[in-house]
Amino acid sequence: MPFISTKVNVKISKEKEEILKSKLGKAIELIPGKTEDWLMLSFDDQCNLYFKGISEDKIAFVEVKIFGKATQAAYAKLTKAITDILNQELDINSDRIYIKYEEVEHWGWNGNNF
Repeated sequence: MPFISTKVNVKISKEKEEILKSKLGKAIELIPGKTEDWLMLSFDDQCNLYFKGISEDKIAFVEVKIFGKATQAAYAKLTKAITDILNQELDINSDRIYIKYEEVEHWGWNGNNF
């Protein structure tokens, strides 16, 4: 049950959103036991984001939530993958991307909890 929320201060076209969806769907597999089959994504474009007091540069803030736990090595691989995807597809420099990870102990779905 991973969830990836991506906020950027640039416009994301529907075509780019599809590409991002596909690439993030593949990237989540870097976390053992996680697949696109359970992945939920959200994209918020044209957000008012500031980094170091500046909003003119392209910026991204990504939150990754997973049910359970993962290793630091798995998170490092996913950070690299997400950074590369945003750089390639939205031209956001790696030093303008923050990625936050959260391990969730309780997760509900379909009227029940895991």
